[in-house]
Amino acid sequence: MDRPELDGRCGSCARFVRVIEDIDAAGEVRRHGECLLSIWPAPLYETSTCNKYVKRGTFTAKAAQAAGSTRVASTRGASGERARARTQQVAARPDVVLPEELFDMDAEEFRTVLRQVIQEELMASPVDLGARWQGGELVLVPGNKETAEKRVPLESFFHKIVMIREKLRVLEQKVNGNEKLADDEKVQLQQYITQCYGTLTTFNVLFADKNDGFVGQKSE
Repeated sequence: MDRPELDGRCGSCARFVRVIEDIDAAGEVRRHGECLLSIWPAPLYETSTCNKYVKRGTFTAKAAQAAGSTRVASTRGASGERARARTQQVAARPDVVLPEELFDMDAEEFRTVLRQVIQEELMASPVDLGARWQGGELVLVPGNKETAEKRVPLESFFHKIVMIREKLRVLEQKVNGNEKLADDEKVQLQQYITQCYGTLTTFNVLFADKNDGFVGQKSE
């Protein structure tokens, strides 16, 4: 039910979630909840307000637009092709209207959804360790016989390798989308990134799907 007295206030804001109704000493119903942006600490009452107000039902998330002609891809390796493909995917995404169910989620549910959105935006997807390596260990044997060896579960080591891969991809995106960089500077930075990919191809043996691995500079 619409309540005009809450226009511009938290009670009608799209970011007002986990709403609970209480009855005060005077017998009046007071609604309080939480702010997705944490502008106010809980309990946040429906009569509060701030400059981040967005009317419920009108909140939309627009996909990022492609940076335009200033984007260049590396002249070597597969990194430039990946960047162009991601740019086309982002440009083709429609506006997204957030469902009302989002505002009834508890904090853990919201974090789960947020992690999924971030993975999609970073083009990150689950990557599997090869079956023959599962349950294995990385053993570091020191040259000094008096020093104990170091053992690291391969699952943990593989996770770190995948995180390096994802960070390089994010860096690649930021280089391509940086309008302050000249074209020749972007090409040079892309070449450094491609060389990093090349250095890490040693670890491609760990990936269950070889297409998930690193691709360095290809010979011409």
